[in-house]
Order: sequence, then structure tokens, then C-alpha cells
Amino acid sequence: MSNPIIELNLREFCEAASLADVHVIEIVEHGILEPEGTVPTDWRFTDYELLLAKRAAKLRHDLDLEWEGVALALDLLEEVQQLRTENRRLRQQLKRWVG
Repeated sequence: MSNPIIELNLREFCEAASLADVHVIEIVEHGILEPEGTVPTDWRFTDYELLLAKRAAKLRHDLDLEWEGVALALDLLEEVQQLRTENRRLRQQLKRWVG
């Protein structure tokens, strides 16, 4: 059984993320979030995007970054996570071959 995905409209999303709608719109414009829908009144956000928005807002606040910097930081953090996962997998394979 899969976990249900929560969908929030813009107002609900702003409330849940503790962000003003102008900030959410900026985050979307910078490609950090990709909601379903073409215009803000039709946007639908998932629970994953809610976590991502909170993380983006924290990075912006803690590191005093513009949204472009936040987008770059998030991309780099995701890449680091992927590399760690690949490294872990390769180490497991190496252990099987080496003994």
C-alpha cells in the first residue's frame, strides 16, 4: 500500500509553510517548487513540496541567501545525497568482491 499524497492549494500551502504568498510565488519562479497547475489560483502542492519549501526558507534565512542561491544550494545538497547513496552501494559491492 502506498502512502497518500497530500495536496494543498496556495492558501493552505502558505499557511502550512508559514510563508507569504509572494515568497511562494518567488520560489516557484526560481524553479525550487513545481506545483501542479498553470496559475497560482490553480496550483496544487504536495507534502514533499511543503518539506522542500520549509527547507528552502530555512536555508534562505540561515545563510542570508537570495532565492537563486537557495536553488543552487538545494541542487547541491540533493547531488551530495545521491553521491552518498551511490557511494554506499558501491562500498557494499566492493565488500562482496573483496570479502
